[in-house]
Amino acid sequence: MKKLVLFLSVCALLASAVWVGAAGDAGDPLASLSYLNGEFSQRAEKKIDQALEQSDKELAERLKNGEVGEAAASWQETRLKEGDALHGVTGTDVLLLAGRGRVTYKSGAVVDVTTGAVVPSGTNLTANHRYLTAEDTTAAYTVTSETAVVDYQGQYAFSYSDRPDYNAMAAALKSLHLFKGTFTGYGEGFDLEAAPTRLQALIMFIRVLGEEEQALAWSGTTPFKDIEKGSQAEHYVGYAYEKGYTNGYTATSFKPAGAVNAYQYTEFVLRAMGYSSAANKDLSDTLLRAVNAGVLTDGDTAMLQSAAFLRAQLVYISYYALEADLPDGSQSLADHLMDLGVFTRDEWRGSWKLVKSERL
Repeated sequence: MKKLVLFLSVCALLASAVWVGAAGDAGDPLASLSYLNGEFSQRAEKKIDQALEQSDKELAERLKNGEVGEAAASWQETRLKEGDALHGVTGTDVLLLAGRGRVTYKSGAVVDVTTGAVVPSGTNLTANHRYLTAEDTTAAYTVTSETAVVDYQGQYAFSYSDRPDYNAMAAALKSLHLFKGTFTGYGEGFDLEAAPTRLQALIMFIRVLGEEEQALAWSGTTPFKDIEKGSQAEHYVGYAYEKGYTNGYTATSFKPAGAVNAYQYTEFVLRAMGYSSAANKDLSDTLLRAVNAGVLTDGDTAMLQSAAFLRAQLVYISYYALEADLPDGSQSLADHLMDLGVFTRDEWRGSWKLVKSERL
């Protein structure tokens, strides 16, 4: 936020200078395009860099003096989103458990303790490597993927971006009994950095339908030879097949560990809401149909078409689908699930407080 204020202040000052110095007479009231693209841009970049550098120096000094930040005597874990940064000083340790990140610093050194080598500023972090902020150094460990899980100890401070908070959306869905995560021992088991499997997408779909209890109580047989008999997976797959929600990958295989993409999962959600059915085999216009149904926005579609489809995106689609109306317009998907007793109205209201980021 501080850097944003500095950026806007510098831009405002420079804009004023351009108007005073370049506004000609009534016949030539504007600065030239070449000036704006040339000297003005260079001056703006220089001023912004100077302001940001001064901000970094002030942060470093305040961290060293203990005026901001906190100290973790033992390893702590947190989930962060794209653009979030952990700022550390001498002795701060950082370990990236999942996702991607980068370390930057103005002077001093950061050591990859796992390899014993000093890493240059701008280096991409390697997962499960321990990084140590060396003496007289202030470093920023910034998340470059949609989500990440970070361990840290020592003195630290966080700065947060305004990017979509998939972590908060996963927590909100969990509070609504719609998302349970995996057995991964870190990051609350959310595994948002991993690609979802066909089985995981199907389970999420059944939860969004509000029919998980019925699925787990299902008994019968399936034609799929790659689904273990008597397993929990068989309950979900068998129930969905019997209800006509899925046709499987082939007549005899489901491919539970196979990959799923944005079109396939969005189609699942549209079926759950009554906008489509398993009879539809053409998914080429699925995202467009989701926009027309109010399930996605144009911004959502652009993101889904450009980004790799991870569990983070699965969570994003599921979370915002709750706000969309069902085909008859009588109620939203969330209202429908509350009527079914999947979650309460208090739980629904409570989930709103968890997600503070704006939609794309």
